[in-house]
Amino acid sequence: MGTATTNGSAEQASAPVPALKFLIYGRTGWIGGLLGGLCAARGIPFVYGAGRLENRAQLEADIDAAAPTHVFNAAGVTGRPNVDWCETHRAETIRANVVGTLTLADICRGRGVLLINYATGCIFEYDAGHPLGSGVGFKEEDTPNFVGSFYSKTKAMVEELLKNYENVCTLRVRMPISSDLSNPRNFITKITRYDKVVNIPNSQ
Repeated sequence: MGTATTNGSAEQASAPVPALKFLIYGRTGWIGGLLGGLCAARGIPFVYGAGRLENRAQLEADIDAAAPTHVFNAAGVTGRPNVDWCETHRAETIRANVVGTLTLADICRGRGVLLINYATGCIFEYDAGHPLGSGVGFKEEDTPNFVGSFYSKTKAMVEELLKNYENVCTLRVRMPISSDLSNPRNFITKITRYDKVVNIPNSQ
């Protein structure tokens, strides 16, 4: 059988798309749960990690068993009922948000696996260089300047350290919304439950 040609040259077949398999941490969280649902809807093979982020041996076992092409980290401590919990549980917050995340990044790097790390946008605030109403925003490589909560301090700290890992892609989530108005993590749902709402731009 002949080979199809274009302009007298043999048409090159497209390079095969590598098979994907995702390993997701944060199954009980909103983002982690959504990731699993999206994978299932699109037919992307995935598994949820069973190990604790701060337990290196458990993470290594997860990754070796799953052999993923990508690892998604949507796990961590945000505090319950709110971030004020982190103020009185600082060691626990550091263990999950800093030690755990760095451990996962290091293991993925050693195995040549890309880590998609979900982070927070709550690490910046208006200052002399970014006055309210000026329209001057922050660049993704800017140094975090918000120290109003211990939670934000840990997230800013780990972001700075993760810059040294070439296998990590950080995605900052800020005030997430969805059509599921029953979820308390949904910003629309959350803001309707406040007694008072302050009208100050918060994402730039």
